[in-house]
Amino acid sequence: MPQKIMDVLMLGHCSHEFSWPRRGSDGDYYQVCLLCAAEYKYDWTTMRRTERVEHAKPETGIRRSHTREKRPSWTPRARRLKLDVALRYRVNNTSAWYEGTIENLSQTGLLFHGPQQLPVNALIELVFEMPEEISGQKNRNVLCQGRVIRSRDQEANAQDAEAGTGLLAASIVDYKFIR
Repeated sequence: MPQKIMDVLMLGHCSHEFSWPRRGSDGDYYQVCLLCAAEYKYDWTTMRRTERVEHAKPETGIRRSHTREKRPSWTPRARRLKLDVALRYRVNNTSAWYEGTIENLSQTGLLFHGPQQLPVNALIELVFEMPEEISGQKNRNVLCQGRVIRSRDQEANAQDAEAGTGLLAASIVDYKFIR
């Protein structure tokens, strides 16, 4: 369900932002969309993308070591929506809520500043106003269940230390809109 957050934002249409042309193992050039990972053949003589590269789907779920399909060597990052939105967060089922600020939000999680550093893998609850670009409505609060995936200590960044905040990244495990 968390993936639906950004799916609504993107509306299923990709504006295609391409990487620099790369050379494949077969010697041909190709470009990869940084947003959706679609691959297109690239012709250096005309300096243009030609046709989309479609990868064959395996007929069965059995993986064979002697048949390797060509796949991108990287996965594109989820599109980030830059925000400056207040949030409240806490470790699951504790009574102490902390105030913070969201820096960016994606379909996989969020990056936020807050006064309380939490350990990696801590299960947390977050409450914030979902941006209108995603929910389609103003003033829609959301309660998210998440997991801390990165935590930067306050002393690690002088700017954060001056503001009395640290930086946390959390993946969104589940969410529901609240009234």
